[in-house]
Amino acid sequence: MPQDQTAIAAATFEGAAAPAPVLLVCEHASCDFPEEFGYLGLSQEVRRSHVAWDPGALALSRQLAAALQAPLVFGQVSRLLYDCNRPPEAPDAIPAKSEIYEIPGNMGLTDEAKAERVSRIYDPFCAAMDKALQDVQPALVVTVHSFTPVYFGAQRDVEIGILHDEDTRLADALLEELEGAPHKVERNQPYGPQDGVTHSLKRHAMSRGIANVMLEIRNDLLNRPELVVRMGGLLSGALGRVMSRPDVRDWGQS
Repeated sequence: MPQDQTAIAAATFEGAAAPAPVLLVCEHASCDFPEEFGYLGLSQEVRRSHVAWDPGALALSRQLAAALQAPLVFGQVSRLLYDCNRPPEAPDAIPAKSEIYEIPGNMGLTDEAKAERVSRIYDPFCAAMDKALQDVQPALVVTVHSFTPVYFGAQRDVEIGILHDEDTRLADALLEELEGAPHKVERNQPYGPQDGVTHSLKRHAMSRGIANVMLEIRNDLLNRPELVVRMGGLLSGALGRVMSRPDVRDWGQS
């Protein structure tokens, strides 16, 4: 990195840097494109679309953080520059195409250019996560995402996805608490571990023995403030009931 180049604020921590039962994470919170990277040849429409970020996810994360009195780590640049929920070796960490959209500024990148994205975005995000986990010492890590109702022209019926990798503890408990919810709730939908979406869970939580889950909410259920409040109430209630279970205190870091 040139000496006169200003560092990107790749991640932000909100809340108290003190022990808490849960740490919230929102990797795809922003559709910001720092000036030095330009717009990757994309129109404003594409830069604001679901391929560039998770609409509504940060608002929901903040709603959950307030309800649960939990700290939050969130990303501050578009996932089209670098997807912080992917390892550097993943082809879709810096996608040349996302759903139906080609990303011209990501095509034909040199290894040096890719390494710069890693060092400027992914590494600082991971450093922020490491510090947050050290300060908070949570029993639970919850990552918050949203997904588009229509993907490659196909309508998605699932409304809330409860995603997990090999550690199913928190997902199992949440699915129990959400039985009878006024939404279609499914396990590992619309994505699952086979799609590479559990990287953050594995790197930051499973590696430490922390129970974890990824929430995927269909973004048409988050497109108005009152809907965010409603979804936040449903999910914070379920998470709160899980957190009150006597066995959860044994789900801390190993």
